[in-house]
Amino acid sequence: GPRTQRGGEAGTPWPGVGPPGRTPADRLLIVPANSPLEYPAQGVEVRPLQTVLVPGEGPAGAGQEQVNLTASLGTLAVAAEVEGVALRGEGQAHLSLAAAHLDHLNRQLQFVTYTNTQFHPDTADIGAYGGSARGPPSPCPPPGYNISALVTVATKTFLRYDKLRGLIASIRRFYPSVTIVVADDSQRPEPLAGPHLEHYLMPFGKGWFAGRNLAVSQVTTKYVLWVDDDFIFTARTRLEKLVDVLERTSLDLVGGAVREITGYTTTYRQRLSVRGGGAAGDCLRTRPGFHHRLAGFPACVVTDGVVNFFLARTDKVRQVGFDPRLRRVAHLEFFIDGLGVLHVGSCEDVVVDHASKLALPWRRSEGERQYNRYRYPAARDDSVRLKQRLFFFKNRFKCMAGD
Repeated sequence: GPRTQRGGEAGTPWPGVGPPGRTPADRLLIVPANSPLEYPAQGVEVRPLQTVLVPGEGPAGAGQEQVNLTASLGTLAVAAEVEGVALRGEGQAHLSLAAAHLDHLNRQLQFVTYTNTQFHPDTADIGAYGGSARGPPSPCPPPGYNISALVTVATKTFLRYDKLRGLIASIRRFYPSVTIVVADDSQRPEPLAGPHLEHYLMPFGKGWFAGRNLAVSQVTTKYVLWVDDDFIFTARTRLEKLVDVLERTSLDLVGGAVREITGYTTTYRQRLSVRGGGAAGDCLRTRPGFHHRLAGFPACVVTDGVVNFFLARTDKVRQVGFDPRLRRVAHLEFFIDGLGVLHVGSCEDVVVDHASKLALPWRRSEGERQYNRYRYPAARDDSVRLKQRLFFFKNRFKCMAGD
C-alpha cells in the first residue's frame, strides 16, 4: 500500500509499531512454517529503488526440497550463497531455490533479498504473501486528445513583451484554441488581447513564484503546461505526447526538452534525495540523471526534477505550490518542496525552442537591461540570501551536496 515519504530515502522494515503515525498494520508479523513455508504477512517496507533482506522467510516444512518465490514489483536475489543450494532466476522476478538437504535450504532462505525496481516518490512496497502489482501502461496506441479541453498554457512575464508575443504567436500556430494564462508584474504593463488569452496584472516586481501561483490559480483544465515567456513552439512541441504520458501512467508531472539557439538540447533531469540527520536537520543531495526508463514510453524516464517546460496535473501543482518569497531566481525549489508528493518524468522527444539570449550588450533596450538586473542579482543581493535561508531553515536542511 502507499505510504507517504520525503523522496527516495533508503528504508528498512519496521519490526514493530515505532514512531508516531505508525499503526498496528506496520508491525512485523511472521506466519509459522505450516503453509509449508514461513513468511512475513505484513510490516516489511521497501523504499523506492532500495533492497532489504526478507525477514522470517523459512524454514520450509518437512519434505520441502524446492522453494519458488515471486515478486510482483521488483526482483529477488540472495545476499550470500549456501553450499549445496541451486539457485535459478537471481536478480529477476522469479527465484527458485533447490537443495538435497532441508537445513541447507532453510539456511539459504535467510539470505533472500528483495529490491524495489519501480520508483514512485510516495509509495513503498509492502511485503506480504500474495499481493498485487502496479502494471505498466497498456501498449495500445494513444487515443486522440482534445488538447484545448485538457490543457491550459501558463506563463509569467516581466518586461519582455517582444518575447511573450513570439511565444503566443507560436502557440496559436499549433494550438489555436488552447487557453493561455499570463501573469505579469511589469512596471508599465502593455495590453495583450486575443481569443482564449487571459492577462493578469500584479504589483511591480512581485516575483517569479508569486506569478506562477497566480497563473496556476486561474487554470480550470485537468492539466497545466508551464512555459517561460521566451520559449517558442515548433512542430516538435507535441502536447499530445505529454498528455498521453500523464493519462496512461501514475506520473503527476512530465517535462520535455528545451532546444537552445546554439542547437544544444537540455532536459535538466535531477535526482533528489534527503537523508535524515536528526535534530540538527537533514541533508539534501542533488544529482543529474534519472531513476529508470518509463515503461511503455522509450523516450521517457522517471526522475525528480525537470527543465522549465513541463505538463502537470493542475491539482498536484496547487498542492505543492510555489513559495512567493522566491522572487527572482528559482526553479529546483519547487521540486524540492514536491519531494514525496510529485511523481516526475521527462520525455526527450517533446521539444520547445528557446529564444536567443545572445543579444549584444550595446544593442539591448532599456527594458532588457532592467530585466537583467532583476534576473541576475549579485551574490550579496537580499533575494540570494533569502533563497539560502529557505533552503536551510524552511526545509530543515543542515547540509546540501550536488554532483
